[in-house]
Amino acid sequence: MRASLVAALFLYLVAHGANLGSAQTTNVSGTASVQSTPEQVGYGVASVLGTLAYAPFKAVFCILGGLGSLVTLPFSTEAAGKIAGASCGGSWVITPDVVRGEEPVRFVGGSRP
Repeated sequence: MRASLVAALFLYLVAHGANLGSAQTTNVSGTASVQSTPEQVGYGVASVLGTLAYAPFKAVFCILGGLGSLVTLPFSTEAAGKIAGASCGGSWVITPDVVRGEEPVRFVGGSRP
């Protein structure tokens, strides 16, 4: 278990180009904030752990939505597409911005609010 968490963290840091210094990010309000390396690592670890907990639920929801879409398909292709899009769309990954509260998690896909 420990090795898989370390591997997941390593892959996340490699994929997102981890910066070993301070980073300046822009908040939703447009103001800049400087984050230290421990903060960046903390948000990265929290996003990896959040994704590991969230993704199985999202996958089950997508599979069930796909099955519902198949049942609906003979009656309406448009409705079947909406069901599949709503169940499999949305957020699949918990990003550091989600952990910071700057971006919402969209469990159900479709049009943005």
